[in-house]
Amino acid sequence: MEGNFEDLKVMVIDDSKTIRRTAETLLKKVGCDVVTATDGFDALAKIADTRPNIIFVDIMMPRLDGYQTCALIKNNSEFKDTPVIMLSSKDGLFDKAKGRIVGSDEYLTKPFSKNELLGAIQSHVGETQ
Repeated sequence: MEGNFEDLKVMVIDDSKTIRRTAETLLKKVGCDVVTATDGFDALAKIADTRPNIIFVDIMMPRLDGYQTCALIKNNSEFKDTPVIMLSSKDGLFDKAKGRIVGSDEYLTKPFSKNELLGAIQSHVGETQ
């Protein structure tokens, strides 16, 4: 998997510490700058400060779920062009469709592989670097 991931800011929003840690480890290995958030509220507070190039968001989270978080990001004129990748343990058509409705750019099923994670970054951010 080739690509320039140096200095890319990636945000990972997931209420699972394991998923956050796994994603962070994989992404840091290829040179990404990783910001993690435990839920949508946490993420929204950090997005303005960190201005990530791409955001991975889990669907099932307390307080503000992934769909709501994605919709809020996409409805913000400043961040609407930031790619948002949904993460879900369910590989359902309904979930994918709902993700598209709220404006997500891609949908990954957990557990995701390193190549899936990097592939998603590459296809959405690769061109802009």
